[in-house]
Amino acid sequence: MKTVKIAALSMFLAAPALALEPINTEKHINQVLLQGFIADKIADTCPAMEPRKLRALNELIKLRDYALKKGYKADEVRAFVESKTEKARGKAQATEWLKKAGATEGDAAAHCKVGRAEIAKNSLIGYLLRDKG
Repeated sequence: MKTVKIAALSMFLAAPALALEPINTEKHINQVLLQGFIADKIADTCPAMEPRKLRALNELIKLRDYALKKGYKADEVRAFVESKTEKARGKAQATEWLKKAGATEGDAAAHCKVGRAEIAKNSLIGYLLRDKG
């Protein structure tokens, strides 16, 4: 009976780790990364916008700390962030988001307009951009 209680307790204590969803489906992490991909795409397409690299680095550090506190392992976080597949997925989602916002591929003026709107909203996307124009 004592062994059953210990086994049950062990399973209960391990449950949060077992319940951890795959990092590529964790909503907060993916939303923050998406906003970074959107800001990058705007900066790459709009000549009047440039990325705020130190701010982006700070956001990545905060995101890494969030993931580690949630229970993800450092190697898992690093592998996710460096994954070519995940980067491609993020870039595709950013392109789709921008398209819905009215900025189609290669339309510099539309990307500038979206970037300026995000800066005005004080969104994370806007926080990661500097308007040089």
